[in-house]
Amino acid sequence: MRVHLGVATKRQDIPARVLDKVRTVIDIAFPVPPDVIRGRERHRQGVSLFGWTNEPDDSRQPPLISEHGGRIIGVNGHLAEPADVARLPDDSAGGCFSAWIARDGELTASTAINRVCPVFYAETPDLYIVGSRALLVHLIAQPVDRIDHDVRALQTMVRQGYFLSDETPYQGVSALPPSSRLTVRDGVRTITETPLPQAAPAPGSARRRRAAIGELAEALVATVAPLRELAEPVNLALTGGRDTRVLAALLHAARVPFRATTNGLDPHPDVVIARRIAARLNVPHTVIAPAQTARRDAELVPHPLNRAWETLRTCEGMTSAYESIVSYLPYSGKPTMSGQSGETLRAGSLNLLQTDLGDQALRRRIETTFRKDAKLFTADADEHARELARPWLARTDRLAALDHMYVWYKVGRWQASARAGSLRRGDPVRPFLDNRVVRVALGLDQAWRLSEEVIYTLILRLAPELRDVPIEGKPWRFAESLPPRRRLPWRARPPAGHLTAPRTGGGWSWRTSPGPTLTDVLREQVLGSLDALAPIVRPDEVRALFDGPVAAKPALAWHLYTVSTLLTGLYPGKRPEGLEDITVPRPDPAR
Repeated sequence: MRVHLGVATKRQDIPARVLDKVRTVIDIAFPVPPDVIRGRERHRQGVSLFGWTNEPDDSRQPPLISEHGGRIIGVNGHLAEPADVARLPDDSAGGCFSAWIARDGELTASTAINRVCPVFYAETPDLYIVGSRALLVHLIAQPVDRIDHDVRALQTMVRQGYFLSDETPYQGVSALPPSSRLTVRDGVRTITETPLPQAAPAPGSARRRRAAIGELAEALVATVAPLRELAEPVNLALTGGRDTRVLAALLHAARVPFRATTNGLDPHPDVVIARRIAARLNVPHTVIAPAQTARRDAELVPHPLNRAWETLRTCEGMTSAYESIVSYLPYSGKPTMSGQSGETLRAGSLNLLQTDLGDQALRRRIETTFRKDAKLFTADADEHARELARPWLARTDRLAALDHMYVWYKVGRWQASARAGSLRRGDPVRPFLDNRVVRVALGLDQAWRLSEEVIYTLILRLAPELRDVPIEGKPWRFAESLPPRRRLPWRARPPAGHLTAPRTGGGWSWRTSPGPTLTDVLREQVLGSLDALAPIVRPDEVRALFDGPVAAKPALAWHLYTVSTLLTGLYPGKRPEGLEDITVPRPDPAR
């Protein structure tokens, strides 16, 4: 993991006390043990650039901080071609990255197309501060050693478990939008944005469809081609769904050696189907079962306070503890890959159960995304949600609006903070997050991507061996609505079969079925901190949520729990001690 921070003065030199503070608070803001942090810093007239990493050596390219033509450059994430560092801040380069550039009297920070490598910024009467960790930016901007939370902004965290805005949990700190460039020159700050690509109409002929999918395939292959030279195979987290199947097909087509790993119990469709995929592609496959009691009638879950502390520390209060954040392990250069953010190839959030594509239905989808569980919130919090929704509701291209909302928020805010957990362990390759791949995908018609014909045909192009392997959950969308007169070539005919979670409990999750003991712990924390939550939620509605023995809306209960622990000071602070795991019973398969 890499962390960067740039500081630019408005008037004279940066005070020494500010630079000393930067060096001191990094231990708080970087979610790894302090003894593994290595730092670099460079200073120019009125500008300072800091970089830190837990990488054990300087072998990874591009370097943490390097110099090119008199410019000091820091790169977060990775570049497909390390030599492209000299082109930055050009955001057309391949890879998944953000960049910091310093020279005399000038500081620049930029995001790529999905800002999954985030940039946060703040301003004081004397300084501009730009960094990759929001808490770090806030701590440097604060005149005293205190954290001031932006409680109003946290209303969206309670609704969705991540931010549907450019706000952060910290007063005065904002996230830079996608494809944007912040420049401080001679004491003046400017921000420029490049609009996301507009989708072309769906191809009208088979030849044009092949050409469009071919361009997407080429962009994907380019992201993994360098992995052929690695000394060991890529570890792919494989499931029974769409996105990791694309990656398995991609690695197979690119002739990149890989092995597959699946988390779950034997009856679960993820395990069943992943085994078939691995067998068809002739790759090793390992199944990792979750922790269970000796009788296997329950799962052991970390105490929510431990889970929340680790999530706040890693994600800085911008992802709910409902999500499973990868825990810390020492940095490893071993190549890993998962299907996170594969919905980019499937029109993003549109793919989540949206069947009615009429204008009013899509408008409602936008509004309910921003105003989910509206009755829970105060009038002020709900009005703030309306304000955030207005620019998106004003757009007449509803499909594109929802598609771009996915990139802007689900990837650029949720994924950007949640992936910090895995970044501590290494720098996993994420083909779906690659700058070039996202550009090509957003240029394809949203309804066509939503139909899933694009990724189905892409899989066939990359690995025809997988044509008749079933999928987990629902069938391919385009297969369900295929007109009778439409005749696809035999190689493009989707298989009829798909697998759903068996009634044996194989598809059960403690997150969606928390049971009474876990609910009690969540209830005690949330109801005990209603004063802190009162500016954004209605106490009576919160109490009603916990009326029964089991939380009626488990995800919402976890979101409230996360925000309440943030506002009551769980982090920064020491990790909680002496808290035992909680046993959550599995359902009786006989019932």
